[in-house]
Amino acid sequence: MYQLLVVDDEVSSRNILATCFPWGELGFELCGQAGNGKEALEAILSGIVHVVFTDISMPVMDGIDLAKAISDMKGHKPLVVFLSAHDDFKYAQEAIKYGVRYYALKPSSFGELKEIFGRIREELDEKYQVNTSFTGDHSDKTMKKVLEYCTKNYRDGSLADLSQSMYLNPSYLSQLIKQKTNKTFSDHILEIRMKQAAVFLKDPSIKIYHVSSMVGYVNSNNFTRAFRAYFGITPTEYRNRMGNQQ
Repeated sequence: MYQLLVVDDEVSSRNILATCFPWGELGFELCGQAGNGKEALEAILSGIVHVVFTDISMPVMDGIDLAKAISDMKGHKPLVVFLSAHDDFKYAQEAIKYGVRYYALKPSSFGELKEIFGRIREELDEKYQVNTSFTGDHSDKTMKKVLEYCTKNYRDGSLADLSQSMYLNPSYLSQLIKQKTNKTFSDHILEIRMKQAAVFLKDPSIKIYHVSSMVGYVNSNNFTRAFRAYFGITPTEYRNRMGNQQ
């Protein structure tokens, strides 16, 4: 069992997280609770903690300062998961500096926590070689989901939406995509848009401005510029060439 520390200044919220979620089913054991970052650090220093599930806004020491203190520790460092009532990403850039890659929004559903801590369990299993039959790479699984998302949501997908759906820090996810594929999230969206546009353009019954809208462009001029930058020719020139080859 991996040791989990729950940190939240709201006692009722902390107790619900600690007692109402079946942590044992995911391989975690609650090793303690803390009301702020200072208390959490004391608990971490007094025993083994693998994961710290912490609120961000707290008195004495908030979640950001706690994450920073953990990142500065020598030797074993627990993973940090943020619990935030703020449905935005204003903490993302600051959080990733201190190694925070996972977060959940208040109130968290069973499904959200199961997804997040399932990922963390895989990561810890791989780190500690608990499951020797585990051959998949966590980041590769993440990239598979990224590419699936881009393929399904190329018209209006966003990094913010993707990050939230995967319960990952958007800055971390952006860096991971670039590291694993040598392309940005926007590059992947653009590539899929352009390839799909090329398919639509082969049908002469579809107006070019309709193709523009079908692949997510509100302004057809922006679509034309993007298409020419990608293929080296305009949508009209591409359609004419395809027509001549038939």
